[in-house]
Amino acid sequence: MSTPAPVTPSDPASEAARPAGGAADPFSRFRGWTRGVLIANVVAQIGIIVTGGAVRLTGSGLGCSTWPLCEPGQFTPVFHEATSYHPFVEFGNRTMTGVLAVIALAVLLLVWSDRRRTDSYRLLGVVPLAGVAAQALIGGVVVLLDLHPGWVSLHFVVSGALVWVSAYLLHRHGEGDGAPRPVASGAVTLTGRVLGFLVIPVVVLGVVVTGSGPHSGDTEVGYRLAVDPLTMTRAHSASVWLFVGFLALLLVLLLRQPATDLVRRARRGAWLLLAVTLAQGAVGYAQYFNGLPALLVGLHMLGAGLLVWATANAVLRLRTR
Repeated sequence: MSTPAPVTPSDPASEAARPAGGAADPFSRFRGWTRGVLIANVVAQIGIIVTGGAVRLTGSGLGCSTWPLCEPGQFTPVFHEATSYHPFVEFGNRTMTGVLAVIALAVLLLVWSDRRRTDSYRLLGVVPLAGVAAQALIGGVVVLLDLHPGWVSLHFVVSGALVWVSAYLLHRHGEGDGAPRPVASGAVTLTGRVLGFLVIPVVVLGVVVTGSGPHSGDTEVGYRLAVDPLTMTRAHSASVWLFVGFLALLLVLLLRQPATDLVRRARRGAWLLLAVTLAQGAVGYAQYFNGLPALLVGLHMLGAGLLVWATANAVLRLRTR
């Protein structure tokens, strides 16, 4: 009887070059860059929240008087003796949009072309580029409508949603394609889902608070969102404390679970979220009791992006594929 031929493991590089269907993969040589590009996408999605906040906080929203050009017949700001810094702040934010578009295009090419993965994963690669396009259009409407705070607020909320989707895409890249399974008890899973839902009113009410206050748009725009700032601040604070309560519950439940590797990983995600939440709360109260200085408001906007990412990271660690 003949001896069977030994089975040798396949070469990952050759497997990447031969996706399902047998066709060559033109991006196989770049496949190892995917995780780095997805991390860059998350960072850039948070970064554009910061640059957009700088536009608002410096009163530079109309630094460029039109869109998509900065000035009629000019793509970039024109420097002259009477030029202020506002056009350059606004144009810097638009430039950041271009950087984000390049990263989003790389995400699309690397994720969509990976035919070893399921269609549900590959379709996620379309979202960042589609989001950049949608944000560019919303930004144009914001300028053309002279920084109406409703549209400015929508601009921020969409950025928050893109941070979440980008965090999900990064996490999904590191998973298999099987059905998701919880890493702990049903109570842990349910608490995580509630926590993921509660971050929505936290962010949205925070945006409404800003839209009703002195940093709602350009310094020369006299109108705000037609709501009482103090009432909205209290509602925002209540939503944050509710979020903190469920986060504390999640930590207690995780600490009561058997300490498997996956549970320890979930605990680290929850502790990181707690640290981000406490830092964000400290900045929030500091800005409130100090008359909303622009620097603290800018840090709070950065914290909002980090909070969305940390929440997605913590919630997604409660499952495995």
